[in-house]
Amino acid sequence: MRPSKLFSYRTTERNFIGVKFDIPKYIVRKFSLNIFRRKMQELRFDGRVVVVTGAGAGLGRTYALLFASRGASVVVNDLGSNKHGDGSSTKSADAVVEEIRQNGGKAVANYDSVLDGEKIIKTAIDSFGRIDVVVNNAGILRDTSFAKMTEDKWDIIHNIHLKGAMKTTQAAWPYFIKQKYGRIIFTSSNSGLYGNFGQSNYSSAKLGLVGLTNTLAVEGSTKNIYTNVIVPTAGSRLTEDIIPPDFFEQLKPELIAPVVFWLCHEDCTENGSMIETALGWAGKCHIIRSAGCVLRQNLSVDVTPETVRENWLKITDMTSAKRFNSIQEVTTELFGVLERMKSGASLNDVDHILKNDYNFRDIILYALGVGATIQEPNDIRYLYENADEFSVLPTFFVLYGPMGCMNSSIVQDAVPFTFNPTQVLHGEQYLEIHKRLPTEATVETRFKIQDILDKGKGTVVLIQHDTYDVTTGEKLSSGQMSAFIVGSGFKGKRTSTFVIPTIDPPTRKPDVTVTQKTSDDQAALYRLSGDFNPLHIDTAVAMMGGFKKPILHGLCSLGFSIRHVLQTYAAGDAHLFKSIKVRFAKPVIPGQTLRTDMWRNGNRIHFQTSIHETGVPVITGAYVDLLEIKMGLPQANLCSAKTNLDSDAIFVTISEQVKQNQDEAKKVNAVFLYNITVDGKHISEWTLDLKNGEVHKGKPKSGKADATLTLEDKDMVEIGLGKLNPQLAFMRGKLKITGNIMLAQKLKSLMETNKAKL
Repeated sequence: MRPSKLFSYRTTERNFIGVKFDIPKYIVRKFSLNIFRRKMQELRFDGRVVVVTGAGAGLGRTYALLFASRGASVVVNDLGSNKHGDGSSTKSADAVVEEIRQNGGKAVANYDSVLDGEKIIKTAIDSFGRIDVVVNNAGILRDTSFAKMTEDKWDIIHNIHLKGAMKTTQAAWPYFIKQKYGRIIFTSSNSGLYGNFGQSNYSSAKLGLVGLTNTLAVEGSTKNIYTNVIVPTAGSRLTEDIIPPDFFEQLKPELIAPVVFWLCHEDCTENGSMIETALGWAGKCHIIRSAGCVLRQNLSVDVTPETVRENWLKITDMTSAKRFNSIQEVTTELFGVLERMKSGASLNDVDHILKNDYNFRDIILYALGVGATIQEPNDIRYLYENADEFSVLPTFFVLYGPMGCMNSSIVQDAVPFTFNPTQVLHGEQYLEIHKRLPTEATVETRFKIQDILDKGKGTVVLIQHDTYDVTTGEKLSSGQMSAFIVGSGFKGKRTSTFVIPTIDPPTRKPDVTVTQKTSDDQAALYRLSGDFNPLHIDTAVAMMGGFKKPILHGLCSLGFSIRHVLQTYAAGDAHLFKSIKVRFAKPVIPGQTLRTDMWRNGNRIHFQTSIHETGVPVITGAYVDLLEIKMGLPQANLCSAKTNLDSDAIFVTISEQVKQNQDEAKKVNAVFLYNITVDGKHISEWTLDLKNGEVHKGKPKSGKADATLTLEDKDMVEIGLGKLNPQLAFMRGKLKITGNIMLAQKLKSLMETNKAKL
């Protein structure tokens, strides 16, 4: 995809995933037969009423015929004009209606303009008693260059395509709301998505329909009204003079109609999507945005035209482009930028930026890669996403150091000579954690070359890597890695003030020793977390680097060691970790046993990791700083469900107020479901049933909630105490609301009443 394009494509395919279970064969056969029957079951529109505008020919006719053949009652709307919108005739609509009836279907004709959309919908109501689907297909062309564009040619296109579609849909909307069901199709065009010479009027109207779709998708979602855009390329009276005949022949409307049919079916829950289709192919389109560039470092700095010019390549770089699902997501990201400006965090003074998404699968895969096992009780918190204390091993964040170096030329560009990548070793590593690490996030790691040192036998490149939560703008970790280039010197300086020193352990015997054998496949497993250096898997590459066989990642050995330290001095609690510094001394071969010797000095734990079989140290000068020492195993069962949260007190207080003020509560006349989370994991639910004047723990007793609010336990407490504004929490992404967002505004007075009580 070229960077200049604003749209990317993604096609999705649903398959059954084969999972092996010990199930009796007769059950498997029965299950398979049910799947087959379900797949073979014909999609029907019996009892549904469909309006298709511009249905006298081309795509519209094909839509009408297909809907009718599957049981729908169809209103065939067509003004009977030519492709330029001139003239009118009843023949086109009548011919399609007659064809449907001859095939045993139900249809009536309508000859009104789409600008009189209420008349079209009235035809459906008068003839069939309801309306379920509106396919806005009617269109005309008045092509001319922008220089020759007249106001009449502009207005007629916008009236038919944009305003006409709006009027027809608006007339059906009250019926959709009343019956809590509706499907809407708007018809856009590649001209709208990408532009086309001579179609400034047409393309602007077509892209306007995308904006209309986005808003109706939001407003209708809670009422089972789904709105989508179809972007078809088909042979029709609008395109017969434009497309070459042999290509025109293959652009059959019959290949597009099934896509529109599925989008309108009651089983389809697609909403707010752009679906492009042609030639029997279909794909989903997205509007995406580049990662962009912050043009000022703090709130006291102005933006100048020169600043924009200097950063234009970063502004327009689409390599890390992202899609936003809602206007709230866009606003949340801007809040993150604002927070970084307030803190004065460096935003552009970096040599490379790496963006990553991670979730529980990545956390678990990393933990397995560094030896976590269900045989160790403390490790369950790293291996099971439903464990109460599910958390990230802090050394997960050192992954971004080598990932950033391997995905860029940052090291190569830093030194005044060329080198073979197999000559680069990971020399030392520092990592400090600043915030409680989320178990799911989109993060951005910024890399900066701090210094280059000549060590005689090689060159050391000091690389700073800081990782931020993209959503909140908060810095999660700071790191420094030293890349050692073997056998390369350049007569430079030997020391640097940027170096974070290692510290040798005490001379006494270790206070505690933990040993653990690595697997022969340890490197093969660990590399799946993102460090794909072939030195750790490819024998030929390992030999080029001077090793007889592939070696274990130094950061993998580090992961083993930090687990041993946390087990011993933090009861496995990763949240007590502050920082770590290590030097990688020798390589480890997968299958060897690691021995971690530890010495405690207050909250600092010195450690040295050696190969147990040979006694050779592989990690030296190392230490971990902990926020607190916690010896022994945790008392709680990590897999037990929590039942008592701080926010429970808020809901208890609200319940008391609702009981005392039944009339006021019932004026809200809505049901709210609160999903309370801790570190992103769903823990508890509370229902505020203000229709019946009651508050209880759990889901609504009947029906669905009008609005669902999801937020962290601590944030619910802050809102209850009046320390966090709900609107600000929503804009920053701390409070997520689905359903009728406007109803949630009515909760403000209720929370204000409870603040004094709390």
